[in-house]
Amino acid sequence: MGDTLLEFKNLITQFRTEGIIVKAVNGISFTLNRGETIGIVGESGSGKSVTSLSAMRLIPSPPGEIAGGEIIFHKNDGTSVDLLNISEEEMRAFRGNDIAMIFQEPMTSLNPVFTCGNQVVEAIMLHQKLNKKQAKELTIKLFEEVQLPDPERIFSTYPHQISGGQKQRVMIAMAMSCQPSVLIADEPTTALDVTVQKTILQLMQKLQKERDMGIMFITHDLGVIAELADKVVVMYKGDIVEQGTVLDIFSNPQHPYTKGLLACRPPLDKRYTFLPTVSDFMKTDEDGNMIENNISVEEFTKDLSIPTSEREKRHKELYVKEPILQIKNLKTHFPIRNGFFGGISDYVKAVDNVTFDVYPGETLGLVGESGCGKTTIGRTIIRLEEPTEGEMIYKGKDIAKMEAKELREFRKEVQIIFQDPYSSLNPRMTIGNAIMEPMQVHGILENDEQRKKRVEDLLARVNLDPSHFYRYPHEFSGGQRQRIGIARALAVNPKFIICDESVSALDVSVQAQVLNLLNELKEEFGLTYIFISHDLSVVKYMSDRMLVMQDGKIEEMGDADQIYNKPETEYTKKLIDAIPKGKLEDIKRHLESKGVKVG
Repeated sequence: MGDTLLEFKNLITQFRTEGIIVKAVNGISFTLNRGETIGIVGESGSGKSVTSLSAMRLIPSPPGEIAGGEIIFHKNDGTSVDLLNISEEEMRAFRGNDIAMIFQEPMTSLNPVFTCGNQVVEAIMLHQKLNKKQAKELTIKLFEEVQLPDPERIFSTYPHQISGGQKQRVMIAMAMSCQPSVLIADEPTTALDVTVQKTILQLMQKLQKERDMGIMFITHDLGVIAELADKVVVMYKGDIVEQGTVLDIFSNPQHPYTKGLLACRPPLDKRYTFLPTVSDFMKTDEDGNMIENNISVEEFTKDLSIPTSEREKRHKELYVKEPILQIKNLKTHFPIRNGFFGGISDYVKAVDNVTFDVYPGETLGLVGESGCGKTTIGRTIIRLEEPTEGEMIYKGKDIAKMEAKELREFRKEVQIIFQDPYSSLNPRMTIGNAIMEPMQVHGILENDEQRKKRVEDLLARVNLDPSHFYRYPHEFSGGQRQRIGIARALAVNPKFIICDESVSALDVSVQAQVLNLLNELKEEFGLTYIFISHDLSVVKYMSDRMLVMQDGKIEEMGDADQIYNKPETEYTKKLIDAIPKGKLEDIKRHLESKGVKVG
């Protein structure tokens, strides 16, 4: 490492909306060297993605514009060029050839009407003097290099026919096709299972080592950065608030915002009464100016741990009760049909002979990779999917045998919070009416005036402004929309809530706020939860007991802490091993593997 590849000097990127200028990136400067990985971290809206799009000259204009600064690219021949000071035609030659980008959501980056192979072939033929046959050979070689199974088959498949992790590998293959000097990865693992995430990160490190690339890795997860980066740039509201080596940032963070980001990830080796949030470290005065906060993460969290004895006492009280829900030999199978009008050739066994109980006041965690059946269990319990076999006994009654009227009453007591709050809210309905609608359906309260008051109370309870009643879903951030989904679930006074991946797409700081809120509401309203997630660290933090799933079956079930500390199956061990821990010894090991001397 040492040769400079890319220099950002006082970069300003701004957006004009309704006469207001918003500086998304506000005069930032940093340097990326050959063979080096820079981690750019911050919450949504911090300016990290805008920084990467500025480097590619992909800022939409209007409303956006790069208003100042330089982005100097140093070429292999020793010459350099300011990417902001060349024509669009010249810039096109740099994109893909010298600087490539992997976007956050591969499904929206890949064209659904072309096969995966043809899309990479097109990129190769655009930038290199190769014919179609040569481009196909190179594409298959790249698919092998990014460890895609059966590259010949994947070449002919469409994006919707492969998994999220495989789509991301196709995007990496496309980005690597012209052997770029700089690879920009914008949240490339956010929506992936921890095991898939681990393989993608290892793949990027392998390709970097082989090709001596510089990588800009953008994420909100500092745990991922710890295992990948050499340097860290921390961004907040368009500014760089802190930058330094990965070891310095993790061992001795200086800025309150960095401390907050480090503290709000659920710890794996202990259990807190609540998760710290960024606002705990970033105190402001009445004018909004930050007040100096010298408290360390260790000092702030030292009294937050729940003693084991306290947890054991709670569990003794919890598990002497009668179960509120009993799942017995549950099967949910989906038919595979031959063609549009064809007969059934086989079944996908999404849930395959699953048995477990849930106790009143418990949080039961369901964890596993995508496709393991955890979401299907949640949807089957509330009859959004029909069970194939088995019993689901809620308060003595079999849910599978409930008629329409009885099912409506049951759904009043058992609610679900979906993974994507935006798609579960009607974009044409104000959030106030969306929360009020289930109250109208179930005849809760006497009139809409009383219901509106209840909605305003619920908005306040989930830390939203009651005056937002008349706003629409698109006017809110992801974290705020998730709070709206929680308020909507609470509107009918439920006793049992199924949380289906309800924090998986959120920034770690917003995730901490939502997890704290769910725990507060559980105590306040005496709720019982099934908490579904692919993130084992989040499930462990939230759950009393944990149920690990693979291929529709239960791999392991028991006390959440015990499963983490002493996993019995190889699959659970693999899941735990794949979690980015962010420990100093892991960072040192990673740096030493790159030849960096660590004191």
